[in-house]
Amino acid sequence: MPRAGLTIDVVVREAARIIDDRGAEGLSLSAVAESLGVRVPSLYKHVDGMPALRRGAMLLAKTGLAAALSDAAIGRSRDQALTAISIAYRKWALEHPGLYPLSVSAPVNGDEDDIAASSTLVETVFRVLAGYGLEGDDAVDATRFLRAALHGYVALETSGGFAMPVDLERSFLRLIASVEAALDSWTKS
Repeated sequence: MPRAGLTIDVVVREAARIIDDRGAEGLSLSAVAESLGVRVPSLYKHVDGMPALRRGAMLLAKTGLAAALSDAAIGRSRDQALTAISIAYRKWALEHPGLYPLSVSAPVNGDEDDIAASSTLVETVFRVLAGYGLEGDDAVDATRFLRAALHGYVALETSGGFAMPVDLERSFLRLIASVEAALDSWTKS
């Protein structure tokens, strides 16, 4: 009989916490079991080994980032919405340094949950970009541009790549302003 209070959600959330604390390489069934005060065999009542644990953490990462972006965009449009989702993206990544890399993978073909989580992320960005009149292929191109800018900044920041003595907030806000200017003229080029 499973331990009272132990569910797949509890197990996956604990795996996610471990990933944020120790990185993906620090995740193991024994680490999760120890943290939850159970033995490894007890976890198999809730997850089907490491692949299921990693998949659950990836889905949690994608849905968490999607929720942060969606919440940030509510009630905003155009530059305000873009600034808000950009700041939310960076904040979420900095708060979840281990999970963040799991949020950037393309969905696995045939994995409906992964496709749904990834689609939620993209749809939020598409709604923001619609404020710039971007749809169809232009929206896809602009999404890739925005994602590359945000991911590049966050990846450099989280890996310690910014050592120059200039305020990171200032640099990030200038990046966002540059993206906004580019999107303003996107359909004119």
